[in-house]
Amino acid sequence: MRFLKWAMFAVALLATTANAEEPTAFDITISVCASCHGQDGASGIAPDYPNLAGQNARYLLTQMQMIQSGERPVPLMAGQLDGKSEEELLNLAEHYAAMPVKVGRSKTDNLDAGMHIYRGGIMAKGVAACSACHSPTGAGNAPAGFPVLSGQRFEYVVAQLIAYREGVRKTDSDYGGMMRGVASRLTDTEIRAVANYIQGLY
Repeated sequence: MRFLKWAMFAVALLATTANAEEPTAFDITISVCASCHGQDGASGIAPDYPNLAGQNARYLLTQMQMIQSGERPVPLMAGQLDGKSEEELLNLAEHYAAMPVKVGRSKTDNLDAGMHIYRGGIMAKGVAACSACHSPTGAGNAPAGFPVLSGQRFEYVVAQLIAYREGVRKTDSDYGGMMRGVASRLTDTEIRAVANYIQGLY
């Protein structure tokens, strides 16, 4: 009889533990995201994957909506957001926004040039300072939906600025094509310099 009671208790305990540890749909989604972007949202498997940790929620939500609709084509994200409701996308955005920004290190090569472009632009070419929209520390402007750049990966920033320059990325339409206008005046060397500066910015 005592053995039966213990057996029933053990079964009940196992059932309770199993239920407690059963992952939710959100947990599963986050684990899928983590496979590319890292558990901390900032240590993805490839250097050209963006850091998501600490990014403002408005920007993340907007970009996910654009990726989901096909307005922003990202082949590696194909199908990842299919069927997600706006509430689910917002929950994802808020999850990553709550994480601490992870800052990288800048290389010394072209660091001064990158700093001058970021902080002061290039007046002779009509290039506005990055800091005007993204703040001197790279913290962005959450109410306006301008992204956090602090610590963003060098390879990712280079790829996005080139995409804007070539007109491949057009997610700045609500802002008058501002990023395309700025990037169109930057050379590859200038893009790499400012991307290097951004990687270590905080």
